[in-house]
Amino acid sequence: MGPPGAGKGTQASRVAQEVGVPHVSTGEMFRDQAAAGTELGRRVQSIMAAGEYVPDEVTVAMLKERLAEPDAERGFILDGFPRTEGQVAALDALIGVDGLDGVVVFEVDEDELVRRLLTRGRADDSEDTIRYRFRVFNDQTAPLLAIYGKRGLLLSVDGMGDIDDVTERIIAALPGPKYQVPSITTNPEGSS
Repeated sequence: MGPPGAGKGTQASRVAQEVGVPHVSTGEMFRDQAAAGTELGRRVQSIMAAGEYVPDEVTVAMLKERLAEPDAERGFILDGFPRTEGQVAALDALIGVDGLDGVVVFEVDEDELVRRLLTRGRADDSEDTIRYRFRVFNDQTAPLLAIYGKRGLLLSVDGMGDIDDVTERIIAALPGPKYQVPSITTNPEGSS
């Protein structure tokens, strides 16, 4: 978890590869639907362009289908879900209240996040939309930290700096020996 641009997608993909489970990104699922030109994709695209969250019932239905796939039987890393208290309840219903091993929270500087998002070049990334998404995050997603904090699941990770260093911090923060890997595969260019 973390605000837009915190590195959730990049790091979820890298860590999923390191620990051998799928990276499940609701944002990618939405973008795939939009690129395919489906009715759902057109609806989702207009919602995302406005900086809003896709309605829970749509998100949960897509997630339920994805988590039922065979590659998710051993586990998965969620990216972009849950974002609201309703989604926490829906996730609890899907996998159980004790179904998560941990919730990684990225600690990052907001000005750095704006810079990151403006340089990634997505059509839905204008500075106004980005700032609005921060407000939405603070209003709707940040309260989830209290829920997961009470459950003892929060793993706070410094999200600033080199991509490989952040990946190493996450791996080190993950609970239990089943997630510990002997080394991190590094990319010589420092990017994923």
